[in-house]
Amino acid sequence: MRTVRRLRATAVAGAALAIATACAGAVAAPGVKTVTIKVNAKDFSFALSRRSAPAGTTVRFVVRNRGSVPHDFVVAKKRTRLLARGGTQTITVVFGKQGRYAFLCSVPGHAKLGMKGTFAAGKPPAPAPKPPPPTVDPASLVRLTKIGDFDRPVHVAAPPGDPRRLFVVEQRGVIRVVADGATLTQPFLDITDRVIAVSETGLLSMAFAPDWATSGLAYVFYNERRGNGDIVVAEVPATRTNPNVADVAASRRVLEIVKPWENHNGGMLQFGPDEMLYVSVGDGDSGVYNRPGAFAQRLDDLLGNILRIDPRGRIPYAVPVDNPFVNAPGARPEVWAFGLRNPWRFWIDHLTGVTLVGDVGAGAWEEIDLIPAGAKGLNFGWPCLEGSEPFDREASCLFPTGPLVEVSHATGACAITAGVVVRDTRLPGLAGRFLYGDYCTGRVVAAAIVGRRVADSDDLGVTVPELASFGVDGLGRVYLVSTAGGVFRLDPASEG
Repeated sequence: MRTVRRLRATAVAGAALAIATACAGAVAAPGVKTVTIKVNAKDFSFALSRRSAPAGTTVRFVVRNRGSVPHDFVVAKKRTRLLARGGTQTITVVFGKQGRYAFLCSVPGHAKLGMKGTFAAGKPPAPAPKPPPPTVDPASLVRLTKIGDFDRPVHVAAPPGDPRRLFVVEQRGVIRVVADGATLTQPFLDITDRVIAVSETGLLSMAFAPDWATSGLAYVFYNERRGNGDIVVAEVPATRTNPNVADVAASRRVLEIVKPWENHNGGMLQFGPDEMLYVSVGDGDSGVYNRPGAFAQRLDDLLGNILRIDPRGRIPYAVPVDNPFVNAPGARPEVWAFGLRNPWRFWIDHLTGVTLVGDVGAGAWEEIDLIPAGAKGLNFGWPCLEGSEPFDREASCLFPTGPLVEVSHATGACAITAGVVVRDTRLPGLAGRFLYGDYCTGRVVAAAIVGRRVADSDDLGVTVPELASFGVDGLGRVYLVSTAGGVFRLDPASEG
């Protein structure tokens, strides 16, 4: 079966290079090892976006003078002209040998004041590992088993290690419990009186605390009946006598975010292997009251970001000290990644620590973004870029990270739905594959990710109309959720 039509899957590093090169006004020839490095000259120092590259690399230094007096930039016998304030010039240097190369401003006295440094050319990178050859068509491995019909479901989750129960989140403000295959009459949670459910708003997801078995704490993300559907992340404990029913009276508001408009909410909650709570928040306005992406590049608000908080650290929550912007003046310390449009769903793979973010696009491209294990503070480029294509040429996005996957709207796609990494022992042929799909096409893709690239990508051969979400239960089994009403489990094709 063909891979998803017109799907563009690229390594993050490769996409970032293409973006930076395009922004500089030239595109490198195919196959040439080229790196673009931004150099900001100040009074009196240089700030380089990176200070090393593999030997044999062609480096394009894009130099801009942000100081108040003229400066130039000299490295490896190449130099810019003398640049006035705001001036820019690109010079190209081929670092053919390993070594350290001095750079400086040649204006008398400037190097002595601090405008100097060294650039390192190191060993060429080792070739990327080859993916294992496919042994079986993934489409022959699976079938869908319907587990029930619900009222506009948007998410499913299960307590850690619980083999019996699945919790189904309905957009209107209700969470249903499926226990041993049967949907219980009494819901776990009913907050329809608090939730506004119109178009993109509603009760959008839930997550169980890692110590649920002893604490009984769950967390929910919803739009409340205030403002333009302001966002609330709330802590909801189970009752002491019945873990299938929440004690709504004992719930508390953990996080509140004022919305500029009703759409672009994001809406995903997940605890990472570090036991911190990750929260996806959209940019809050598709362009009704504000320019598209007006908040996504700002670090002084919580819109257009992935947040990382500790809801148990203190009241209402604590900020982990290793968050990337904790000590950045004017920045919100909760921000973990930014430059996102509408990160409706993401997935943290607890085995590898990799995070995969589905960012819903505007009119042309959908994208999956990758956050490598240990990485933080990444900027995914909205609204400068939609996928890897320019969107707002007047916007400024510092060092954007390109997408792992792009899907064109020409394929019929309209809203990317990410996605889970398969760890179901019943499906060894899909082990480690990342599943994602699209709300309009309903097709499901299984991608093999090696490092920062997609090594292989296959249509899984199943279709779910209005595909809104994926999830897993306590046994690692994968579920697909349709806002048309159905919740389906991904089972081995030969099972039963």
